[in-house]
Amino acid sequence: MNFSTEQNVVTTPDLNELYTKAIKLLKNLIATPSFSGEELETANLIEAFLNEHHVFTFRTHNNIWCYNKNFDETLPTILLNSHHDTVRPNGQYTRNPFEPIMENDKIYGLGSNDAGGPLVSLISTFLYFYEQENLPFNLCLAATAEEENSGDKGIKSILNHLKPISFAIVGEPTCMEMAIAEKGSMVLDCHAKGVAGHAARDEGDNAIYKAIKDINWFINYRFPIEDNLPQAVKMSVTQINAGIQHNIIPSDCSFIVDIRFDHNYTQKEILNTIINHTDCQFKVRHNVLRPSNIDVHHPIVASGLSIGRKTYSSPTSSDQGWLNVPSVKIGPGNSSRSHTADEFILVDEIEEGITLYIRLLQQLNLNKEF
Repeated sequence: MNFSTEQNVVTTPDLNELYTKAIKLLKNLIATPSFSGEELETANLIEAFLNEHHVFTFRTHNNIWCYNKNFDETLPTILLNSHHDTVRPNGQYTRNPFEPIMENDKIYGLGSNDAGGPLVSLISTFLYFYEQENLPFNLCLAATAEEENSGDKGIKSILNHLKPISFAIVGEPTCMEMAIAEKGSMVLDCHAKGVAGHAARDEGDNAIYKAIKDINWFINYRFPIEDNLPQAVKMSVTQINAGIQHNIIPSDCSFIVDIRFDHNYTQKEILNTIINHTDCQFKVRHNVLRPSNIDVHHPIVASGLSIGRKTYSSPTSSDQGWLNVPSVKIGPGNSSRSHTADEFILVDEIEEGITLYIRLLQQLNLNKEF
């Protein structure tokens, strides 16, 4: 069911006004620290912004959600979701991460690209359609918390509170291309056990050496996969800790493994492989994110293709992993800038994001089953 924006011209916001408001909101979000689990003030900002536009909002913890004005229970509901929490700034920043400076069409600041730009673009898209009548769908906008740490008080804490969702658009920096699949993720806390001894004598059993053996396996092992297909499982050792003094053989060495995986291997298959090839003890952190994908014939994918968007499989994870409905990940900005020093997003990228999100919804044909 295609529809035209010619209807309800009186209640359709001006695009240039939406662009301006989106940039202003983004700057305010950058200036407000919102580390995962500490998003109270940015949640307040978003809630106040929507209320100022006469949108009734719901809230649990630091998650804000709302529905279009003319919600129709008989129609499918599309979730528009992005997050307002950030990682902590790394030590290589040369700028104040909380000062939203605009230079050469770039807006600098922590969270500008991941995922402030996608978030304000989705909010603007929601406002564009908010008062329109006779839409062929409903919209549910959800600005959520604790995405970066897969926390218990993020999107998964509100899923049971939302009206039934048919499918979702998840806002992350993808250069406005469509991720129709993304890897799941899980984290292992590993522990190698040795025996303490004096470093000057041939005593003890060095836990670091034991850990090195397993770490080398994590580095070099490749899960079997058909030729010409992407790596099914990617394992990265990201933290290590051992030793209490230079002259003591360490009895304990702990390290952390970040694992990204697609549908070719289940969590159980991955863990059994690790058990069969390593000696370390490990625990799987809770909040394992499932891999996600969507049928290439789904209406939202067809709509994206019709407006010139490309599809790809994403190596990164997002809140898609918590959703039990089909979803695409798409948004302004570039994933390669996420979590980097002096993070930025282009003004043009945000304007393009708003424009393409709107077109994506306008071109939807919901006559097909999905």
